Amino acid sequence: MLSRTTTTLVTFLHPFVVAGFTDELPAGEYEVLADEGVMLSNSFASYRRTATFLLINWHAGKSDLRAVDNRELELALAQDRADATKHEIKNSAAALSPSEDQK
Repeated sequence: MLSRTTTTLVTFLHPFVVAGFTDELPAGEYEVLADEGVMLSNSFASYRRTATFLLINWHAGKSDLRAVDNRELELALAQDRADATKHEIKNSAAALSPSEDQK
């Protein structure tokens, strides 16, 4: 089977935990590496994700490549975005000021 690896950058605005690991990771940019197997047919090629890895850059030049469940990583990203949205709404002037008709 042929394969390819794609790399994307994701940004976490808050510290987060990915299921399967106990340590909390700091907010920041992370590289996500996705291994995909190529499935060939007579008329087209398709790709199926076979593994997902999160590259964690620690202090002093150390790094760690962790295998993660792609669904769990997407869930952590969605939670981070939801937390960011809640924070924006909570701190916006509209959320803090009563409307004109209630005065």
